Amino acid sequence: MFITSVKLKRPRLLLAVFVVVIAALVIWLALSAFGNRPELRTLATEADRQQFIRDMGWQTSPEYSECRSITIPADWSEVYSQYNELQKQQGFDLEPYKGKAAEVYSYPVYNYEGHTEKDCMRLTLIVCGGQLIGGDVCCTELGGFMQGLKKATS
Repeated sequence: MFITSVKLKRPRLLLAVFVVVIAALVIWLALSAFGNRPELRTLATEADRQQFIRDMGWQTSPEYSECRSITIPADWSEVYSQYNELQKQQGFDLEPYKGKAAEVYSYPVYNYEGHTEKDCMRLTLIVCGGQLIGGDVCCTELGGFMQGLKKATS
């Protein structure tokens, strides 16, 4: 049997530990930054948008009811900051799009549980450069609510 030992001087040992910790931190940051993002979805055509809406579990009209061009504000109010928190919960983030032009597509939702006989449910998709960057499903009634794009399963 052959046994060997290695004696590291304290500065080299500290440097080695430091390098390992920094490498682990960089890997963790990279994984957390990319792991929280949704799959990039190209929604350049109505067919793309309709397929995405079906993938989320919703039934809507075969065409949008409204499409408008917006510029995402460079300076946000509290309302926009809160809206972006909803987007972050879905894996989106509107911060990189501040000051940029986008299209907002709105669709009536026909299969929202408890609201199927009403005309108050809307699905909104925010698209920039053909890529989905955010959206929501909301109730437009007085005292309404807003949620993410994915339909909750019962």
